[in-house]
Amino acid sequence: MLKTISQLISPMLLKTLAEMGHGDEIIFADAHFPAHSLGPQVIRADGQSVSALLAAVIPLFELDSYAEPLVMMAPVAGDSLEASVEARYRQALSGEGDCPAIARIDRFAFYDRARSAFAIVVTGETAKYGNILLKKGVTPLA
Repeated sequence: MLKTISQLISPMLLKTLAEMGHGDEIIFADAHFPAHSLGPQVIRADGQSVSALLAAVIPLFELDSYAEPLVMMAPVAGDSLEASVEARYRQALSGEGDCPAIARIDRFAFYDRARSAFAIVVTGETAKYGNILLKKGVTPLA
Protein backbone atom coordinates (compact mmCIF):
# COMPACT_ATOMS: atom_id res chain seq x y z
CA MET A 1 0.00 0.00 0.00
CA LEU A 2 1.10 3.55 -0.71
CA LYS A 3 -0.07 6.65 1.10
CA THR A 4 -2.57 8.86 -0.77
CA ILE A 5 -3.05 6.27 -3.54
CA SER A 6 -6.45 4.61 -3.55
CA GLN A 7 -6.54 0.90 -2.80
CA LEU A 8 -8.69 0.58 -5.93
CA ILE A 9 -5.61 1.25 -8.06
CA SER A 10 -3.76 -2.02 -8.53
CA PRO A 11 0.02 -2.09 -8.91
CA MET A 12 -0.44 -2.90 -12.62
CA LEU A 13 -2.79 0.05 -13.15
CA LEU A 14 -0.44 2.41 -11.28
CA LYS A 15 2.51 1.23 -13.41
CA THR A 16 0.47 1.66 -16.59
CA LEU A 17 -0.62 5.20 -15.67
CA ALA A 18 3.02 6.12 -14.95
CA GLU A 19 4.24 4.68 -18.27
CA MET A 20 1.68 6.56 -20.37
CA GLY A 21 2.84 9.67 -22.22
CA HIS A 22 1.09 12.78 -23.52
CA GLY A 23 -1.64 11.80 -25.96
CA ASP A 24 -1.78 8.16 -24.89
CA GLU A 25 -5.28 6.84 -24.26
CA ILE A 26 -6.68 4.44 -21.69
CA ILE A 27 -10.13 2.87 -21.75
CA PHE A 28 -12.14 2.16 -18.61
CA ALA A 29 -14.50 -0.48 -19.96
CA ASP A 30 -17.65 -2.13 -18.73
CA ALA A 31 -17.76 -5.85 -17.99
CA HIS A 32 -19.16 -6.65 -21.47
CA PHE A 33 -16.45 -4.87 -23.47
CA PRO A 34 -14.45 -7.13 -25.87
CA ALA A 35 -11.09 -5.95 -24.48
CA HIS A 36 -9.06 -9.12 -24.93
CA SER A 37 -9.87 -9.39 -28.63
CA LEU A 38 -8.88 -5.80 -29.44
CA GLY A 39 -5.13 -6.09 -28.84
CA PRO A 40 -3.86 -3.61 -26.25
CA GLN A 41 -2.72 -4.50 -22.75
CA VAL A 42 -5.72 -5.49 -20.60
CA ILE A 43 -5.87 -4.80 -16.88
CA ARG A 44 -8.58 -6.50 -14.84
CA ALA A 45 -10.49 -4.54 -12.21
CA ASP A 46 -13.34 -6.98 -11.72
CA GLY A 47 -15.88 -5.92 -9.14
CA GLN A 48 -15.02 -2.22 -9.42
CA SER A 49 -17.30 0.37 -10.99
CA VAL A 50 -15.93 2.70 -13.63
CA SER A 51 -16.96 5.75 -11.58
CA ALA A 52 -15.06 4.53 -8.49
CA LEU A 53 -11.93 3.91 -10.58
CA LEU A 54 -12.22 7.29 -12.29
CA ALA A 55 -12.45 9.03 -8.91
CA ALA A 56 -9.35 7.12 -7.74
CA VAL A 57 -7.32 7.77 -10.92
CA ILE A 58 -8.14 11.41 -11.70
CA PRO A 59 -6.02 12.91 -8.86
CA LEU A 60 -3.01 11.18 -10.46
CA PHE A 61 -3.85 11.72 -14.12
CA GLU A 62 -3.67 14.95 -16.12
CA LEU A 63 -6.25 15.08 -18.91
CA ASP A 64 -5.16 16.37 -22.31
CA SER A 65 -5.87 20.07 -22.80
CA TYR A 66 -5.10 20.08 -26.56
CA ALA A 67 -7.61 17.46 -27.72
CA GLU A 68 -10.90 16.00 -26.49
CA PRO A 69 -9.73 14.18 -23.35
CA LEU A 70 -12.93 12.23 -22.65
CA VAL A 71 -14.84 10.05 -25.11
CA MET A 72 -17.75 7.68 -24.60
CA MET A 73 -19.59 5.34 -26.92
CA ALA A 74 -22.72 6.75 -28.59
CA PRO A 75 -25.82 4.57 -28.59
CA VAL A 76 -26.61 2.41 -31.59
CA ALA A 77 -29.51 3.76 -33.69
CA GLY A 78 -32.78 2.95 -31.96
CA ASP A 79 -31.08 2.42 -28.59
CA SER A 80 -31.04 4.85 -25.69
CA LEU A 81 -28.60 6.01 -23.04
CA GLU A 82 -29.12 6.04 -19.32
CA ALA A 83 -28.24 9.66 -18.44
CA SER A 84 -27.14 8.71 -14.93
CA VAL A 85 -24.09 6.83 -16.29
CA GLU A 86 -22.45 9.93 -17.79
CA ALA A 87 -23.55 11.96 -14.75
CA ARG A 88 -21.75 9.50 -12.42
CA TYR A 89 -18.61 9.65 -14.56
CA ARG A 90 -18.66 13.44 -14.74
CA GLN A 91 -19.01 13.67 -10.97
CA ALA A 92 -16.14 11.20 -10.43
CA LEU A 93 -13.91 13.13 -12.86
CA SER A 94 -14.70 16.60 -11.54
CA GLY A 95 -12.63 16.09 -8.38
CA GLU A 96 -11.73 19.62 -7.35
CA GLY A 97 -12.85 21.37 -10.53
CA ASP A 98 -15.01 21.19 -13.60
CA CYS A 99 -15.17 18.11 -15.79
CA PRO A 100 -14.39 18.71 -19.47
CA ALA A 101 -17.07 17.88 -22.01
CA ILE A 102 -17.48 14.22 -22.87
CA ALA A 103 -17.55 13.54 -26.61
CA ARG A 104 -19.54 10.64 -28.06
CA ILE A 105 -18.47 8.49 -31.00
CA ASP A 106 -20.17 5.50 -32.58
CA ARG A 107 -19.54 1.97 -31.37
CA PHE A 108 -17.15 0.89 -34.11
CA ALA A 109 -15.15 4.13 -33.97
CA PHE A 110 -14.83 3.55 -30.23
CA TYR A 111 -13.56 0.01 -30.87
CA ASP A 112 -11.00 1.43 -33.33
CA ARG A 113 -9.77 3.87 -30.68
CA ALA A 114 -9.60 1.01 -28.18
CA ARG A 115 -7.41 -1.02 -30.57
CA SER A 116 -4.80 1.73 -30.47
CA ALA A 117 -5.19 2.57 -26.78
CA PHE A 118 -2.28 2.19 -24.40
CA ALA A 119 -4.39 -0.08 -22.20
CA ILE A 120 -7.92 -1.21 -21.49
CA VAL A 121 -9.12 -1.57 -17.91
CA VAL A 122 -11.98 -4.08 -17.70
CA THR A 123 -14.19 -3.31 -14.71
CA GLY A 124 -17.26 -4.83 -13.13
CA GLU A 125 -19.40 -1.99 -14.52
CA THR A 126 -22.70 -3.32 -15.86
CA ALA A 127 -24.22 -0.08 -17.16
CA LYS A 128 -25.04 -0.13 -20.86
CA TYR A 129 -22.56 2.06 -22.83
CA GLY A 130 -20.47 2.27 -19.66
CA ASN A 131 -17.11 2.66 -21.45
CA ILE A 132 -15.01 5.82 -21.33
CA LEU A 133 -11.69 6.79 -22.92
CA LEU A 134 -9.27 9.16 -21.17
CA LYS A 135 -6.50 10.92 -23.13
CA LYS A 136 -3.45 11.78 -21.02
CA GLY A 137 -2.12 15.31 -20.97
CA VAL A 138 1.11 16.94 -19.83
CA THR A 139 1.57 16.95 -16.07
CA PRO A 140 2.28 20.52 -14.95
CA LEU A 141 5.49 21.28 -13.11
CA ALA A 142 5.15 21.69 -9.36
